[in-house]
Amino acid sequence: MPAMHPVTVLSGCRLGEGARSEPYDKGAEYAKADQGQVVVGVDTHKEVHVAAAVDWQGTLLDERSFATTRQGYRQLESWARSMGDVLRVGVECSGSYGSGLTRHLIKNGFTVLEVTFPDKTVRRKRGKDDFIDAEMAAEAAFTGTRTVTPKMRDGMVESLRMLQKTRATAVAARRTALQMIRAIIISAPEELRDQLRGMTHMRLIRHLVATRPDSTDYRSPTGSAKIALKRLAKRYVDLDDEVDELDDMIEALLEEAAPLLIQRKCVGAQSATQLMVTVGDNPERLKSEAAFAMLCGVAPVPVSSGMTYRHRLNRGGDRQANSAIHIIAIGRLRTDERTQDYVARKMAEGHTKMEAIRCLKRYIAREMYYVIKRQYETVNCS
Repeated sequence: MPAMHPVTVLSGCRLGEGARSEPYDKGAEYAKADQGQVVVGVDTHKEVHVAAAVDWQGTLLDERSFATTRQGYRQLESWARSMGDVLRVGVECSGSYGSGLTRHLIKNGFTVLEVTFPDKTVRRKRGKDDFIDAEMAAEAAFTGTRTVTPKMRDGMVESLRMLQKTRATAVAARRTALQMIRAIIISAPEELRDQLRGMTHMRLIRHLVATRPDSTDYRSPTGSAKIALKRLAKRYVDLDDEVDELDDMIEALLEEAAPLLIQRKCVGAQSATQLMVTVGDNPERLKSEAAFAMLCGVAPVPVSSGMTYRHRLNRGGDRQANSAIHIIAIGRLRTDERTQDYVARKMAEGHTKMEAIRCLKRYIAREMYYVIKRQYETVNCS
């Protein structure tokens, strides 16, 4: 078994004071395999999952493929147990193709880790096929490298995620419908364009919905433009109603799943939903507020070298969560006196306004982490 060396990860820090690093020994988190124990790795796909098992010395025992059905999951479970005492299972893409298998394995008592993408250097040396990927996933789970605790998808947060994604597509489609209406009006015949020019978009939508174009006059440019505008306006109204219904469902879920979060200043329903989705149904997988800040991409990244000691903007993490925190920060900057004083103080110290906002976002991430943690404990204890 290869030796495991301590690595350094970014820990929590007060923004404006720089980041602080702490040693983090992966060997302390993942127990070593004892004699007779095995570790399984799974390369997931839409129609088939490929699994590989390695023994306590890291030697490949067997590899097989299974269908992505309930029967296939049971067959994979039986095969894994036949290999020996399963210490843990490493699953690639546990949030998409591997989500069903991950739920099945956790439900049946397995310790499951999500395996991230393999190192490009190793990929170039070993090549690429499903069995190689499954073996590399098993090796990653065996050593505890390239692994994270998978996000659970069996609670109200998963319901929030699905409703949020549906709402996002409806909003995008509604925006596209309005853009197409504007585009058709620009190129429409003059007599039609003059009638519709200068209207606000809601007045325009109501006017177009109320029109009754001749459905047989689709051969003329004016007639086809009227038909198209009517259909697009009806589509816009239907999508607008759909967004309103989804908003009501999301707000009802937030009242149950995140009552403390939506009470915080300038935390709207969409920002709260995104932060809950980023954390998942098992927030205990985030070991500290620094881990949450890194997940949201608001923790500074050290780029020091030699006698130069500095940090740069974090361009990683969940960018949608980063956007949610940014919206909260801008809202507080406009309405909260304490936030305005903080940013003014940072700017007086020589920081730019954007640097001050980045510091503010780091503080907000810390606040949101502890609110979500306290909220999770409250909801589960009630």
